[in-house]
Amino acid sequence: MKIKVGVIFGGESVEHEVSIISAMQAMNKMDQEKYEIVPIYITKDREWYTGDMLKDIEVYQDLNLIKSYGKNVVLYYKNGSYVLQSKGFLKRVVKEIDIAFPIVHGTNVEDGVLQGYLQTIGIPFVGPNVYGAVAGQDKAIMKDILSGADVPMTKYVWFYDIDYKQDSDEVVKKVSKLKYPVIVKPATTGSSVGISVCENEEELREGIDEAIQYDSKIVVEEVVQNLKEVNIAVMGNYEHQKVSEIEEVLSANKFLTYTDKYIGDGKGKLKGGKVKTAQSKGMASTNRKLPADLPDKMRKEIEEIAMRAFKTLGAAGNSRIDFLIDEKTNKVYLNEINSIPGSLAFYLWDAKDINFTQVLDDMINIGIKDYKKRISKTHSFDTNILQGFAARGGVKGMKGAKGKLR
Repeated sequence: MKIKVGVIFGGESVEHEVSIISAMQAMNKMDQEKYEIVPIYITKDREWYTGDMLKDIEVYQDLNLIKSYGKNVVLYYKNGSYVLQSKGFLKRVVKEIDIAFPIVHGTNVEDGVLQGYLQTIGIPFVGPNVYGAVAGQDKAIMKDILSGADVPMTKYVWFYDIDYKQDSDEVVKKVSKLKYPVIVKPATTGSSVGISVCENEEELREGIDEAIQYDSKIVVEEVVQNLKEVNIAVMGNYEHQKVSEIEEVLSANKFLTYTDKYIGDGKGKLKGGKVKTAQSKGMASTNRKLPADLPDKMRKEIEEIAMRAFKTLGAAGNSRIDFLIDEKTNKVYLNEINSIPGSLAFYLWDAKDINFTQVLDDMINIGIKDYKKRISKTHSFDTNILQGFAARGGVKGMKGAKGKLR
């Protein structure tokens, strides 16, 4: 019997279209002899749809087609199964799934929000749990945690948008402890959305104004000079980790932009916050040198730091970890972790003769193992402390407390 895998993608995120590309790539490479693939698309207004038509990327050029022909559903636990049930007056079970596979990017989906829902209803799922997802998505939290673990990173500061709105001069003064140029990032977005490199205070203020359009928390960090940017993927959980090949990413810009990652040759167009890129191959189309040209000592250093960071942050599944190298000093800095990376970083494993189908299979197996570990732990007690509560004067006591609270 095939395992029913619910591939969840889309969502209310600026990386909505990127998620669609990644999910299409994955669904096309899953072993259909082992898995029954159930696409689950979350629209930008947070409605869930399913249907075989959602496996075709051409459908997403006209979202009205999805609403007309797809099944609008909710996912929940019913009679011992995890079901997609239709909404509306005549509710019926459309599909059952055995495990959820979120292939999502960005705020409201990759950041622990979706994982929290899946964990609440109890379904097995692929990738990090709530804590790992939060730590992986929020760059401020990630940097604070990794700093405590002595992971090498560039100097940084972070602040809330309200801090800047109330006293921008004080925030600029805080940032002045860093050396220009600096890079300004929204803390919880990905795909290089809302990022600016700033050479002076005027550009810094412009960069912050851009970043706060996307997030309430802003990170500013020093730019690495003489930069070489390399990425590596880590597969596993807190118990076991293995690493992929290392790539050097190539860009004509000061950092790898959204266009570099997802539009590339210009066939796609970014307009009004929307990307139309049916031809795009996602992160797989980025210019790169694979494997990266690195001395053995530095390669081992990057592998060790990557696995340590992966474990420290509680990541699971398949993450891509990005590094910055100062080629003059040969210093290595961890930039960030992508807990559900674009294209699932399959090309990094392919370079080690582990094909995309095997990567997906490994991720699903890790998700199943993590689920078994999770349910083996004690999360509640059979005893009910409310039994006899009223007889012991508990209700009377609560009435008194209620009156005082008013």
